[in-house]
Amino acid sequence: MRKITSLFIIPSLLSFCGCSVSGQPMQVDEDNASVRDVFAMDTYMYLKAYGDSAEKALDIAVKRILTLDRTFSVKNTNSDTWSINHAEGKAVKVSEDTINLLKTAQEIGSKTNGALDVTSYPLLKAWGFTMDTQQIPDSKTLRAASELVDFRKISLDNDSVCIPNGMQVDFGSLAKGYTSDQVVGILRESGVKSALVNLGGNVHAVGTKPDGTLWKVGVQDPFFPSEQICVLEISDLAVITSGNYERCFTGEDGKEYWHIIDPKDGYPADNGLVSVTIVGESGLFCDALSTALFVLGTEKAIEYWHSEENFEMILVTDDAKLYYTEGLKASIDVSDKYNAEVVFYD
Repeated sequence: MRKITSLFIIPSLLSFCGCSVSGQPMQVDEDNASVRDVFAMDTYMYLKAYGDSAEKALDIAVKRILTLDRTFSVKNTNSDTWSINHAEGKAVKVSEDTINLLKTAQEIGSKTNGALDVTSYPLLKAWGFTMDTQQIPDSKTLRAASELVDFRKISLDNDSVCIPNGMQVDFGSLAKGYTSDQVVGILRESGVKSALVNLGGNVHAVGTKPDGTLWKVGVQDPFFPSEQICVLEISDLAVITSGNYERCFTGEDGKEYWHIIDPKDGYPADNGLVSVTIVGESGLFCDALSTALFVLGTEKAIEYWHSEENFEMILVTDDAKLYYTEGLKASIDVSDKYNAEVVFYD
C-alpha cells in the first residue's frame, strides 16, 4: 500500500528552496546543525543532526537511504520487489532488509486479521494509484485483482521469497518506517545524541534538541490540510500518520476515493476514520500500524491498542472527533477547534 504521511516539524524544517536533492550537505547557521536533504522513495527527506560525529553519520545515513530506495522500489527493475513480483511463482533470493520487511508484514497482517496486506499491489493498480491515473475499476477487474491478494501465501525460506504467479507485493506501508529505523540506528551508533529524521512526513527523533527541550511535531488537520490538528512533544520516538485526504480523487459518481485499500473487499477503507497517527519507538512498527488501524476503523483500532498497549495513537473520525490514547496526555496539545476524547488503559 502506498502511504501519505503528513506531519509538520515546529518550526518547519521542510523548506527545500535552494537545497540539493542528492544528499549533499547544507549550511544552517542559525543552530549549527548538520543537515542533509535527499529525494528518495518518491518523497523529499530531511535529516538534521548535532555533534562532532554528525557530518560523517549523515553521509552514511544518506547512502543507506539510497540503497534501501533501490531495494524496495516497485518500479526499479534491479530491486528486490521487482524480482519477487516477476519471478512467475519461483523462489528468488533477496536481501536481509526485504526479509525483515516481509516478516513484519506477516506479523502485523496476522495480528490485524489481514488489515495490512503487502500483496495489495494489484488492487492499487486496478484503482490507478500506482500511475496517478485514478479510476473506479469495474467489478470484473476488481474481483480479478482481489483474487491475487493474500499475504498468507508469501513463503519465506532463509534468504529467499516465493509468491504465487500473478501476485505482487508493495512495501509502501513499511519502507519509510524501516528506513527511519535504519537511519536512527546509524546516528546513534555514530554517537549522535540529538537529531531529527523526517522522511516525507515520517518523523523520528533521536534524543531531545541540543538544549534539552523536546522536539515538537505537528499533525496535519485532515479537514484543513494547511493547519495542524495537534502538536506532540517527543524524544526518541517515531510519529507516523496515514490519512485519506491527500492521495484521493472524485469519481464520476461524485464520491471520494482514496489510496488506502481494504484488502478484504478491494475498495478504499471506509470505516469512519480520516487520519491515524501512531507514536512508538519503532518507525517500521508505526508505519505498518498506521495503515492497518486505518483499515480497521475506530472501534477495532482501540481494541487493538488495548490488546497491545506498546504504542500510542491519535484517531480522527470522519465526523471530526479526535481520540488519543492515555500515554499522550502529557505531550499533546490539541487545536482549540476540536474536543478531544482520551482513550484510557483498561
